Amino acid sequence: MLPFSTDLHSHLIPGIDDGAVDMEESLNLLHRLQEIGYRRIVTTPHVMADSYRNSSQAIREGCRILRQAAQNQGIEMEISAAAEYYMDEELLRRVKAKDILTVGEGYLLFETSYYSHPLYLEQNVYEIAASGYRPLMAHPERYRYVREPERFYGRLRELGVVFQVNINSFGGHYGDDARKKAYWLAEKGWITFLGSDLHHRRQAEFLAESVASGLLVPILQKNDILNDTLQFSEH
Repeated sequence: MLPFSTDLHSHLIPGIDDGAVDMEESLNLLHRLQEIGYRRIVTTPHVMADSYRNSSQAIREGCRILRQAAQNQGIEMEISAAAEYYMDEELLRRVKAKDILTVGEGYLLFETSYYSHPLYLEQNVYEIAASGYRPLMAHPERYRYVREPERFYGRLRELGVVFQVNINSFGGHYGDDARKKAYWLAEKGWITFLGSDLHHRRQAEFLAESVASGLLVPILQKNDILNDTLQFSEH
């Protein structure tokens, strides 16, 4: 059984990033999430300077259309939207302009390159926090450039960063490196949120199997998971 009812990381607005390609797929994914046990969804389209330049307005409108379509299909879920911001110049521009769609009350969900340590990471995290946002790193376990977990994750925690780990990482969906880092973070008690990071059906089925297996039980015993404490916005 799913031990919480809120997901805060997914790609369900159709056609605006590498997630659901059309409304039919979006609704199928929402149905599956509902079957797994989710009742509240914050869907988070990518925002990236060199590929997905989704405006806040476009994301809000996409969420409104998705929400209406879900209601028409009898899907009883609370659906909101934020964004998953790639750490690049576009993110910093939007931070300075206060043009950020936050997860809950003030969490800014960000990601980095999977392979290269981002330049000025600490400085950018400082800018995010100084602008009044709470820096929330998406899937820290998936960054292959992290060679010294204690040093890397520990330093980010010192800077006020909290971590959202993908549930599917624990089952090995993203490979052995991500699985090991996910469990390392879990053992340290450093996970604040768990996310589906759902893009397509295969991930949904893997998620269902992972939840049913009970693998989350020991993780919740060592980590204070705050998914269900999130306040939903009108996005």
